[in-house]
Amino acid sequence: GFTQLDKDSGLTALNSYLEGKSYIESYSPSQADVAVFKALNHKVPDHSKYPHAARWYNHIASYSEEFSSLPGDSTHDSSHYGPAVVEETTREKAAKPKVIAKSMVTLDVKPWDDTTDMAEMEKCVKTIQLDGLVWGASKLVPVGYGIKKLQISCVVEDDKVGVDDLEEKITAFEDYVQSVDVASFNKL
Repeated sequence: GFTQLDKDSGLTALNSYLEGKSYIESYSPSQADVAVFKALNHKVPDHSKYPHAARWYNHIASYSEEFSSLPGDSTHDSSHYGPAVVEETTREKAAKPKVIAKSMVTLDVKPWDDTTDMAEMEKCVKTIQLDGLVWGASKLVPVGYGIKKLQISCVVEDDKVGVDDLEEKITAFEDYVQSVDVASFNKL
């Protein structure tokens, strides 16, 4: 956190931290700014030595009437804020397990004609094994003139399996498959 704001080392750390920032936390003034502002004890940082800290100080001073209404926890002092705390929070967020984005996809696999062996076509489709792909239920749906299409569902991990790639692999079974359409695509 920001400590020793009465010394060069503390002001140098604050100045460096504020080089690309307007506020201590987030994108608007908060109790974090108030805590660090108060820790400076009404001493404006030297503009020639600490231009970013001086800019920030003068900006936050313009909010002095609103200090009590700014968002955040007003019980923390200046040592609770700063680069080390930001790094620690970033590490904690990185350590949390990532949510795996998945989608439920229903595909319509259309045969060439009514003589296509639909059971064999389904077997061929289900031989496609990809990391992040799980096949689900399938059924034959009448299209017309005695022709049926294979409607098959699967769950895919969005980062691992592209639906276009899956369609390409299915249409590679040229003896059975005329075309593939996405009947439905739902995020899980």
